[in-house]
Amino acid sequence: MSQAEIGLIGLGVMGSNLALNIAEKGNKIAVFNRTVEATHKFYAEAGELKGQIVPCDTIEEFVAAIRPPRPIIIMIKAGEPVDQQMKILEPYLSKGDIMIDAGNANFRDTMRRFEALKDSGLTFIGMGVSGGEEGARHGPSIMVGGKEESWKRVESVLTSIAAKYDNDPCVAWLGENGAGHFVKTIHNGIEYADMQMIAEIYGILRDGLKMSATEIGDVF
Repeated sequence: MSQAEIGLIGLGVMGSNLALNIAEKGNKIAVFNRTVEATHKFYAEAGELKGQIVPCDTIEEFVAAIRPPRPIIIMIKAGEPVDQQMKILEPYLSKGDIMIDAGNANFRDTMRRFEALKDSGLTFIGMGVSGGEEGARHGPSIMVGGKEESWKRVESVLTSIAAKYDNDPCVAWLGENGAGHFVKTIHNGIEYADMQMIAEIYGILRDGLKMSATEIGDVF
């Protein structure tokens, strides 16, 4: 019976935490992992959130558990594994269903996947997720790229789980095609540049000015 609002494939660290976040915010979620043992372990450790989670052992069971049009988050290693998972999933889906790649995809791959599904009746969202393990569990920043009607289908769920800044949810539809993953790429570039600058400044203070870690901490 179709009872879940959304589905998620991939119960690694990020996928598990995102699924728990979704469930905790009152959204029923179906979950699937290619190894059944991981699905059972995740469900066994879900505690009081078990009532919001539908664990599935097969793709058929997983798809059937989600209310159409089905939004399905794919949270696995970026690259070829995503293409393989999409090929496995596609035959079980119906017109209007939405595949959502929430990994760190190259935005060009997202554009290719978006175009590949155009004539199939299915839709594709490339979704940047920022915040790491803690963010996934307690509130990530979410960057969505895809058709606006697909965004509308998932807006309430994604808004409920996103981080908040001044009480505004940190989630936005940024345009079609690869827009979400493109913005995530820019975000990562800025973040890593900031980290590099901090590391270089620390090195100058420690090795050049011979400051202790405590003294450097006071500066920062």
